[in-house]
Amino acid sequence: MILYLDLFSGISGDMTLGAFIDLGVPLEWLEQKLATVLNGFSLRREIVFKHHLRAVNLFVDVEDNKTSRTYLDIRELILSADLPGPVKKNSLRAFEKIAKAESTIHGREIETVHFHEIGGVDSLVDIIGSFLAVEYLGIKTIIASKVPLGSGFVDCAHGRIPVPVPATLAILAGIPVTGSDANTEIVTPTGAAIVATLATSFGPIPEMEISGIGYGAGKRETSSSMPNLLRMVLGQEVPGLGKGDEPDSLLKTDRLFQPDSPLTREKVFVVKTNVDDMNPEILGFVMELLLEKGALDVSFTPVYMKKNRPGTLIEVICHSKDLERLSRLILTQTTAIGLRYHDSERAVLEREVVTMETSLGQILVKKIKDPDNSIRFMPEYEACKKVALEENQPLKDVYARIMAEVNPLDRA
Repeated sequence: MILYLDLFSGISGDMTLGAFIDLGVPLEWLEQKLATVLNGFSLRREIVFKHHLRAVNLFVDVEDNKTSRTYLDIRELILSADLPGPVKKNSLRAFEKIAKAESTIHGREIETVHFHEIGGVDSLVDIIGSFLAVEYLGIKTIIASKVPLGSGFVDCAHGRIPVPVPATLAILAGIPVTGSDANTEIVTPTGAAIVATLATSFGPIPEMEISGIGYGAGKRETSSSMPNLLRMVLGQEVPGLGKGDEPDSLLKTDRLFQPDSPLTREKVFVVKTNVDDMNPEILGFVMELLLEKGALDVSFTPVYMKKNRPGTLIEVICHSKDLERLSRLILTQTTAIGLRYHDSERAVLEREVVTMETSLGQILVKKIKDPDNSIRFMPEYEACKKVALEENQPLKDVYARIMAEVNPLDRA
């Protein structure tokens, strides 16, 4: 399933959850699932009409919304919760985005960041509930429009601050935004974290066969010409056979994405250019810079160009939100005078970086779930490099030793 987030009037947590309920996610089911994680709340909805458009206005009634939590409190709450893997992963990613934004703004370590409004039960319900709704509807791909931002000022725990609030702007870094005629906040930090976590690309609505439309209502009076609504469009990917495509091959590809498969499919862009007139030593710097600025992968391939000149094919994989920035970087940092790019799909295995105890101390490793749902661990290069230098041992020996310890034969 594909979901398109039409953000013509911004996004907040309650708007998101309201739109999901309007799409068909049962309120009672959502409340039951969330009750295994949180207590002291209840959900209710009402039908409202804004500019004659019917929408769900969702309310999270809480017994205590004054208690604030640290990032570590929320992280522990999610980790210990009985939630599906993707829901837990997305919830952790969303709150990590908020925590990083807050830590940068307030100049504090991420572990000590204290959430006020965002740490309340209602915000936890909005964020975790939204990811539960994605799981319930079987959504695999989410695309959003550009994110419109309001203006003016709002009052919060830290006093009066400008709109968009600093946390929202920090969370939306690297994501296409645009202005609006709203004179108040229309994108909250909670809404920004949800769309930044879920959306793999930003732009116009993709090709799809529409199966449902949901509207979630916002509660603010925005003074905008647009109704304060979030629209969701749910649909199926339009199957299409190009010249030479084999129906059997498409069926085999579809089998990769069963409901219990650890494979995730996402839209990416592939950027390519050839260079044959620059110092090859500079390429190493370019690769590091591209990865640092958001590239998902960078590779160099030796090629032969005009007049049989040896050259290098530079290939970069990135999300759509990073396409323009990385293209400019390539054209600035290399001698290339042009490049090629196209959108593509990629399948990736579930993975997360965890800390494991080894005979060489605590080491960061990548925990990977294979297609057969078995787990394997891969040491992080920088962690192995650090140990090799500290212990004065060959890197290959350190890597092999850690690999043997974190992947014993009897590990499930």
